[in-house]
Amino acid sequence: MAFLTNPWVICFIVVSVIVGNIAALKYTANMNFGQGKTPHKRKDDLAKLTALDKQNKIQKK
Repeated sequence: MAFLTNPWVICFIVVSVIVGNIAALKYTANMNFGQGKTPHKRKDDLAKLTALDKQNKIQKK
């Protein structure tokens, strides 16, 4: 247990966590997530969902 409280081990763990986080940020920084759905597409999706909801209500009756 004394090995884990050694200052060199603690410094190594801290440095490796920092380097890992920097590597993860560097990897994800250049990702393109796009602009999302356009408002026109959202309206089409909403219209489809309301139509499906109406069909489900009719089938349940």
